[in-house]
Amino acid sequence: MPKNFDVCIRGDGIVGRTLALLLARERLRVALVAQPTPTPVAEDVRAYALNGVSRALLMQLRAWPATPAVTPVSEMRVWGDSGGRLDFTQPTNSAASRPSAVPSEALAWIVDVPALEHQLAEALRFAPEVEYAANAEDAAAKLTVVCEGQKSTSRREFGAAWTVKPYDQKAVAARFESNRPHDGVARQWFGQGDVLGLLPVAGAGGNALALVWSLPLARAEALQKMSPEALTAAVQQVCGDEAGQLTLSSPVASWPLNLSSAERWVGPGWALAGDAAHTVHPMAGQGLNLGLADVKTLAEVLKDREYWRSLGDEKLLRRYERARKADVLAMATVTDGLHGLFAHTDARWQALRNWGMTGVARSGPLKAWLTRQATG
Repeated sequence: MPKNFDVCIRGDGIVGRTLALLLARERLRVALVAQPTPTPVAEDVRAYALNGVSRALLMQLRAWPATPAVTPVSEMRVWGDSGGRLDFTQPTNSAASRPSAVPSEALAWIVDVPALEHQLAEALRFAPEVEYAANAEDAAAKLTVVCEGQKSTSRREFGAAWTVKPYDQKAVAARFESNRPHDGVARQWFGQGDVLGLLPVAGAGGNALALVWSLPLARAEALQKMSPEALTAAVQQVCGDEAGQLTLSSPVASWPLNLSSAERWVGPGWALAGDAAHTVHPMAGQGLNLGLADVKTLAEVLKDREYWRSLGDEKLLRRYERARKADVLAMATVTDGLHGLFAHTDARWQALRNWGMTGVARSGPLKAWLTRQATG
């Protein structure tokens, strides 16, 4: 016989587990429906860049992993394809003009996916309000929140139309060891449709780097078939000696890239969150930050509801949708625009985009604003 819950969360990934912990703090009875177990891989090479807001949220939930699974980013270096360059450093806790100004926060934190998933699972062990359910049919609830990712099978059930803009690109991911410490520096190269990022991992004093390389499908597939030596040489050709001499230290993974969104995020008794509601290009590293902001906002809306409103009240859930759609649309517009800008190979476009990067680098206020956006 089905149990009755306040909220049923479909999808027990990072976003779903975080929402379950947030709702448990409000003493709501939560059913967490586990997704099918994926095919095991030899090594999960994924890593997320999390901003200060996401870090604070996970720390409040006692779900923040420990070193070396977390690496603070103290500096970000970005190169264009024709001499353009941008450097970002840690914000300061006082005015830049004061000699006493010192770094107060990292630009971001690079977090290993398996460690974060494990930490969230451990936190859920101490949340008796949350129960795992084998399927949604066993978990009747006033509100169902879909956190199944972009391949969600539940959206159609609730009538949420899904729009996808394929980028004809794949992200190729792997881990490398360098012959020198990374010093907390994240690096990114833009070049004629490609975006190559090397993120510092394995702790503040480590020398390991996580590769995320977005590039056209044919080239991505060719890279996956390369020998370790050939792949390393291809990466080294883009990076030069900027990150040291590299050695491939993991299997290579890949996944297709697209811009996608649901027309409606909420309806009577249901809501979408995270990649089930939207995806953006990974060049800005904001995908999981957007998903965590979704569930943080949704939990706050449910907490602050009028005493007479049901958890599944559509007007109540619209508050969540209105609060989050604008931010997600802004990020999607920026990343989609940058993708289109750097996809052009014409020399005039190269000159324009690198002129823009140089202009931002010379503009203190604009550069400071971009830094604040990146850090959340």
